[in-house]
Amino acid sequence: MRRILSSITDGKGFDLILVGVTMLFLFALAGVPLVYNVVMSFQQVDMFNLNTFSRPFAGFENYVAIVSQPEFWLVIRNTAIFVFGSIAGQFIFGFALAIFFMMSFPFASTIRGLFLVSWVMPGLVVGALWGWILAGDFGVLNAILRGLGIIDGTMFWKSDPNLSIWAVTIANVWLGLAFNMMLLSVGLAGIPRDLYEAAELDGANGWQRFTTITLPMMRSTIGAVLALGLIYTLQQFDLFPAITEGGPANSSNVAQYWAWQWSFQLFDFAKGATVSMMMLIFVLVASIVYVRSTRHEVRG
Repeated sequence: MRRILSSITDGKGFDLILVGVTMLFLFALAGVPLVYNVVMSFQQVDMFNLNTFSRPFAGFENYVAIVSQPEFWLVIRNTAIFVFGSIAGQFIFGFALAIFFMMSFPFASTIRGLFLVSWVMPGLVVGALWGWILAGDFGVLNAILRGLGIIDGTMFWKSDPNLSIWAVTIANVWLGLAFNMMLLSVGLAGIPRDLYEAAELDGANGWQRFTTITLPMMRSTIGAVLALGLIYTLQQFDLFPAITEGGPANSSNVAQYWAWQWSFQLFDFAKGATVSMMMLIFVLVASIVYVRSTRHEVRG
């Protein structure tokens, strides 16, 4: 007993206890549901056997059934548009705002803090807000576009099959803009100012300083931002029921909302788990990119 107590008090044992408790917590809240989801995707699950773990084995029948659905490729296309459109929009505008707020001007910190409002708002609230903004008859976005002379008529963002997926994408860009700006601002703040001063003395213009100093020094931060953006975007669910509900005719349906429809509208929990497992592959890829992009920072 004395040896056990001394191993705890010497520091090493205490560290192992902290790590062990954390791993146990993660396994209970994340590992067990993940394993349960994997197993369920290979079983036949319905309302009558949901309360038991012993169910008929289905093999890859659920995966074949999902791929064979007529809307499968439309959902994949919509998911790709939503993910890459959201990541590109959040990164480009977030980077531009991060660079802008690095300049010194009055009330810069206050104005930057206002952008965090979008990040702390719940997804359903953001969806309801953008539902009003994107309304065809009285929406603010159409009024702005008409005032700028970009459009002449009315664009039905939520009900037009060609625009519905972009409506949710625009809302998600606004939702994740502050998060990207914050992370990129931290990366920019870590670049020594001496490098810019030396480059300016050598005659480098703004674009040359950006491409030769800012981008190389921000490589790990950019990798982390893009990887986290992919993970968070694939997890985004609230905007879809609040804005388009996946319609019209699945024109704005994406994988995460499709999985929810299978499980809680059609009550086919096995197929819902199958769609979730397909999404897990992309999340694992993003996680690997994120770990590799931050490995240098952890070691340094």
